[in-house]
Amino acid sequence: MKTKLAIAFVVMCHLFSAVCPAQDKPKADAPEATSILLDGEEELVGAIRILARQAGLNILIDPALTETTKGPDGQPLPARKLGAPLRLEKVSYAQALDAVLNSYGLEMIPDPKDPKNGIARITKKDPARLEPLISKVYQLKYASSTNMIPIITATISSRGKTIADTRTGQLLVVATEKEMEQVDGVMEKFDTPTKQVLVEARILETSRNPQTLKGIDWSGTLQNQNFGFGNGFTSGSTTTTLPGATTTKTINLPGGGTATVASTAPSTESTLLNTAIGQLAQGGISVDTMRGFSPGVAFLSADGVAGVLSFLNTDSDTEVVATPRAVMSDNQTAKLSVVRSVPIFKITPGSANSPAGVEILYKDIGTSLEVTPRIAGNNVSMKITPEVSNVDSKDSQTVNGQAQTANIFAVRKIDTQVMIPSGNTLVMGGLLSDTTIKAHTKVPLLGDLPGLGLAFRKDTKSRAKANLLIFITPTIVTDGDFAPTSSDFMKNKFIDKPEIEDGPWDSGKPKQWGKKKNVE
Repeated sequence: MKTKLAIAFVVMCHLFSAVCPAQDKPKADAPEATSILLDGEEELVGAIRILARQAGLNILIDPALTETTKGPDGQPLPARKLGAPLRLEKVSYAQALDAVLNSYGLEMIPDPKDPKNGIARITKKDPARLEPLISKVYQLKYASSTNMIPIITATISSRGKTIADTRTGQLLVVATEKEMEQVDGVMEKFDTPTKQVLVEARILETSRNPQTLKGIDWSGTLQNQNFGFGNGFTSGSTTTTLPGATTTKTINLPGGGTATVASTAPSTESTLLNTAIGQLAQGGISVDTMRGFSPGVAFLSADGVAGVLSFLNTDSDTEVVATPRAVMSDNQTAKLSVVRSVPIFKITPGSANSPAGVEILYKDIGTSLEVTPRIAGNNVSMKITPEVSNVDSKDSQTVNGQAQTANIFAVRKIDTQVMIPSGNTLVMGGLLSDTTIKAHTKVPLLGDLPGLGLAFRKDTKSRAKANLLIFITPTIVTDGDFAPTSSDFMKNKFIDKPEIEDGPWDSGKPKQWGKKKNVE
């Protein structure tokens, strides 16, 4: 009984406020209500007027909603009522009015000339009429406009639009009021600051190349020994280098003309010496039947004796260390490179109508690290691609009758994806190469003799060992890791550094004697 009396009292207060002349003027700023209570016997039109007045809205009820309708017996039907008590907590009167209109198939059409303070019209909702579109500008704080456009486009209908202003980082969204509420929720979830990751890397590459060569190599004598026998005569020239002078002697043997000798050395040349020198063809030995043999119709020539003595050890150690570090956003790719650009010449052969051309291309050689981190709780998932490259050697090939030379690049590369806790170090290795080469060259039988065989063989040993180790430490960056600076750079005036004249010892300019300095 008390509850019914309380509801009736609230309804009477609302009815009194609806007919009180002092309340005709709507409120400019209607306060939010903590609770709204309406009796179920309240007429629908009366309840709409009560809520609109409390919300500070000027409304005009459609006459079709207030006119009296008659039943089949010709008697007037009672006015439409709420039918059930309306109790709402912690909502405003404007929200309660929207809920009542939507529940009973009504809608409020704002004044197109003055949507905020004009007179709105309450009428039945037209099922065929589309909801009006409204526009709203969003200022992006952290997200990129290009990333947000596909997300918002999937949230609104095809009637809506999303336009980005990349200069100011703003989004213009055109959608219905309901869709705009969904866009607000999307912006709240996606336009958030992105965490960052500090990636510290240490790339260590070591290599060692010891080599030993001992013995005598007779390949120049026994591998390709040239000799010949046939008709004709021999001819040759030799150049002898003496201390302080160079003597050149040239002689043509019989059958080829008169012998001539040119000498700058202070020595006496004899015919016998000239003949002997002339018979030394290219450092070899020559026997000519036209000199003391009969018939003089043949010759025999052969290369001289040549050997290479080796008794040497070499060793080289190489260590390459690179320590790149950078801070990058979550799920963003960063590439750290310490490289040199090596030119590559692309040769285009010429033709009858066009000359040959050369195009210069460049290839980056050195140390590079490509990392894409993704934060997963206190762990960091990383896609890592380290690469270490250098020019190893050169290769020569004959293409279309021309010798072409190109560089051979040695590339060590790892492409993997791992997950490690923040602040821990990942050790990557496995790029280890160890090549050992042993080579032996000997003269058959003579190289097998005890002791004396050392003079007829050559032993070569070499080893090429290289190891590549990569240490990577990702750390999730927090706001406390950044320290503000108190620099007054923008407030300070730039001070030009005074010119200091170099003295005669450091200057490349000649001293100007007798000239005085200009004194300002």
